[in-house]
Amino acid sequence: MDIIPAIDLRDGKCVRLLQGSEDNVTEYSDDPVAVAGMWVKQGATRLHIVNLDGAFGRVSRNPGIVSEIARQVNAVIQLGGGLRSMADIESAFGIGCNKVVLGTAAVEDKGLLTSALARYGQDRILVAIDAMNGMVAARGWQSVSNISVLEFAGQVQRLGVREVVYTDIIKDGTLSGLEFSVVKELTRLGLHTIASGGISSHKDVLALAALHDPGITGVIIGKALYEKRIDLPELFRELSSC
Repeated sequence: MDIIPAIDLRDGKCVRLLQGSEDNVTEYSDDPVAVAGMWVKQGATRLHIVNLDGAFGRVSRNPGIVSEIARQVNAVIQLGGGLRSMADIESAFGIGCNKVVLGTAAVEDKGLLTSALARYGQDRILVAIDAMNGMVAARGWQSVSNISVLEFAGQVQRLGVREVVYTDIIKDGTLSGLEFSVVKELTRLGLHTIASGGISSHKDVLALAALHDPGITGVIIGKALYEKRIDLPELFRELSSC
């Protein structure tokens, strides 16, 4: 199970949003490249980067920052946020990303998802399943669809998706703990699942690892790292003894 630090970019800065709301944002650093390097130095081998400006439909300098992270940092980089065309996906790979995470595009344009899978393969195209009260959200979490999480999961799996990033929006940024039930349902469908939203402590991560579910391929940690509630090197030591 990969421990994946989150790096959310808004206007070139490293931030965290509360429940996906741009009205409730905390800035943590104006040097995201240094932040990425810090997490990797502490043991992370995979980073989850989100271009929040892209997710909200804005142009920004974030792609240049992602490119610099890819150039300087030795880690697998998965990028999400505003990737809604094949050109966007090609650009993400062109700046050095190893994987892309499709959210809105996967909800609204199954043809694009199918084409991306055919061109780049299952290992490089992930789908974000962002849930609001059991329903799938899109457009920077501003639009909630009438598709349930499990219905959508089945749809993308049938198209060939292998790995998804599941986020409980209500819990995201709240440090209220991770809800395991949906994660376990997704792995029962046969999807490799990265859990996200609500991680608050070492205990949350260790409890997820204790499930010994091979379908849980990672956990994304954001605010708990930035608020120093989780010590990454210590967490890796604890996990190695499980």
